[in-house]
This record gives sequence, C-alpha cells and structure tokens, in this order.
Amino acid sequence: MLWIKAAHIIFVIFLMAGLFMMPRFFIYHSQCAVGSDEDRKWIEREDRLRRIILGPSLVIVWIFGLLLAFNGNYWGEGWFIAKLLLVLSLSGYHGWMIGHFRKLQRGERPLTEKQLRLINEVPGIAAAIIVILVVVRP
Repeated sequence: MLWIKAAHIIFVIFLMAGLFMMPRFFIYHSQCAVGSDEDRKWIEREDRLRRIILGPSLVIVWIFGLLLAFNGNYWGEGWFIAKLLLVLSLSGYHGWMIGHFRKLQRGERPLTEKQLRLINEVPGIAAAIIVILVVVRP
C-alpha cells in the first residue's frame, strides 16, 4: 500500500500543478487577439496540458485514492467525507476548465482577466483544506 500511497501523492502533485497552470494560461490567452498566431499557440499549450497532465493525473488520482480509501476503510470518517466532497469539487473545477478551454478554442472570451485571477485561487484553497483534513483528521 505504501507504493500506491506514494504514487497517489505524486499524481496529486501533477494534478495540482495542472490545476494551477491552466487558469494562468487562460489569463494570458484572454489577452491575445482571437485568431492570431498567439491565440493558436495558447490553444495548443492548453490542449497539451489537458491531454498530457490534467486528464491522466485526474484518472490516476481517483483510482489510487479509491484504493487507499477502501484499504483504510475511511468511508465512515467525517474528515474523509469532507475531503471526498472537496476532491469531487476539484474534479468539477477540472471539468469547468475543460469547458472554458473549449470556449477559448471557439474564440469566445466569457470571463474577464480579473474573474480568471479569482478563479485561479480555487485549487490552492481546496488543497490547503484537503491537506489539513488528511493530516489533522478533525
């Protein structure tokens, strides 16, 4: 189980890096002209981040996380339920980011730079709460 736990932590780091990077990419992307060469480069960068880091990491984190949860029989623990809800929320955030990426691909710019900067804080706040729940287990 230690190997699974180690792999889980490694892929959580990859996932969180991607969740921090993608909104930052959106901020820079939203500053360029639709249809420009720079616009196409940002679309390519965002797509690579989605396909190579975010998607696979999310799947692996869920697989290993569920293995650890079943092995530890944490399903009745309050801290675990709270953590699980936050992880579900981060998964939904991931889905929202993919939807926003699709809008940027189509040339739409539905959010302002300020809104994107605020949204960029979501994974950091969630990660801090998740770490506290897992370590302190209140």
